[in-house]
Amino acid sequence: MKIPELRSRILYTLALLFVARVGAHIPLPGVDPVPLQQFFADQTAGGGGALVGLYNMFTGGALVKGAVCALGIMPYISASIIFQLMTAVVPSLSRLQQEGDVGRQKLTQLTRYLTVGICLVQGTLLILALENPSRLFSGYDINHYGSIVIVGRFWFLVQSTVFMTAGTMLLMWLGEQVTQRGIGNGVSLLITVGILADIPGAATATYQLFFAPVGVARLGLPQGIVMVALFVIVIAGIVLVTQGQRKIPVQYAKRVVGQKVYGGQSSFLPLKVNYSGVMPVIFASAILLFPQQILSQLGAALNIKFLVEFSNNLLRGNWVYYFGYSTLILFFSYFWVSVMFKPIQIADDLKKYGGYVPGVRPGQPTAHFLDFSMTRLTLAGAIFLTVIAVMPDVLLFELQVPSRIAYFFGGTGMLITVGVMLDTMRQIETFLLQRHYDGFLRKGRIRGRSGTAQMALGDAADMKTVGVLWLALGIIFLIGIIAWAVRNLAL
Repeated sequence: MKIPELRSRILYTLALLFVARVGAHIPLPGVDPVPLQQFFADQTAGGGGALVGLYNMFTGGALVKGAVCALGIMPYISASIIFQLMTAVVPSLSRLQQEGDVGRQKLTQLTRYLTVGICLVQGTLLILALENPSRLFSGYDINHYGSIVIVGRFWFLVQSTVFMTAGTMLLMWLGEQVTQRGIGNGVSLLITVGILADIPGAATATYQLFFAPVGVARLGLPQGIVMVALFVIVIAGIVLVTQGQRKIPVQYAKRVVGQKVYGGQSSFLPLKVNYSGVMPVIFASAILLFPQQILSQLGAALNIKFLVEFSNNLLRGNWVYYFGYSTLILFFSYFWVSVMFKPIQIADDLKKYGGYVPGVRPGQPTAHFLDFSMTRLTLAGAIFLTVIAVMPDVLLFELQVPSRIAYFFGGTGMLITVGVMLDTMRQIETFLLQRHYDGFLRKGRIRGRSGTAQMALGDAADMKTVGVLWLALGIIFLIGIIAWAVRNLAL
């Protein structure tokens, strides 16, 4: 907080994230979110509701609140992924990507247009599902939980779709502003904050798990120690594999231009172990939900017992689900690498600039070597993703840990959170090093390398303004705590 630019960026980021969280708690006019919240609570307690839980996690809880930001930032993410994949197969988009800032601005504009289209489609479908919840939420009984939509149909459909589209576009704008003027990747931070918003509820559930009343099943001290150790091991493993890379040595030949000699230095080409990130887990989770929903409804409609039984085997907790889940993660890991990693282009660029891998001939042999190395690394990354993705289910079904606690021991949310936090910390570290400060890992403190009295006085003058800013954030935080306590007492 001693660096003025970094301090302003951090506070600016916190302010915009606060605005995004407010949007996740403003309900749509004409929606009663209480029945949906009760249904979601029952599904979560029973270990089901994979579709609802996955989408609700990415929206930061806005879905079950019926908020104006119920669609979250996912339509923009989907549009970005679509264009990212299309640039690899559509020549015109590929040329736009190679045209520098002008081409990238055009792609960004097209992505925003596609985001609006996706929002209109998803918003319409979501409102129709809320009017007839049993179509989307399997097991929802309107006689038991009640109606979610409590107003007329047509105008409610129009205005709610517009509101949710505007909410998503607002989140997109906030994410872009955080990326430009704040710290970290704005869109990723919005998703991460939405995931971390359930920490108070998870903490409460953890407390109740260990300090339940007499006569209620609870965990003891040994189980608590095991959970803490497992939590640390999972996070350490995610950091290790996320940061892990194989450094391919690259040697550049010397070139003589006039009277100057260029090149001759050694470098390396980093190949990440988990090159595809969290995308295979997201794709596998989304695609595996569709066969289960289709077969379940088809079997119930046609009264075919085999289809109903097979659809039940595709639910979490069954070996068929985990086999298909692992296979899809492996497939999408290689698919993402095949689309995004271009060994032929990398080999051509190395050859163009006089670089080569020692022991490997330039050109096609270098491309084969890079492809072979990346294939082996992708297998290790896919196995790691499978283990992390299945870890919450092991705790949920084998150790009977509540789902809102188990989600913090792995899965998609933990992968996203750790990856985004590492990226944000790297950006903060860059600012610290630019101002000649030590990093985070020097005795746990950020200290200046220059110990002059003048610099110390300057830092003290900068810190005088920090107190007022932190006081304002503290007041906002206190108001939030009081509102949360009053709400719980009212319920």
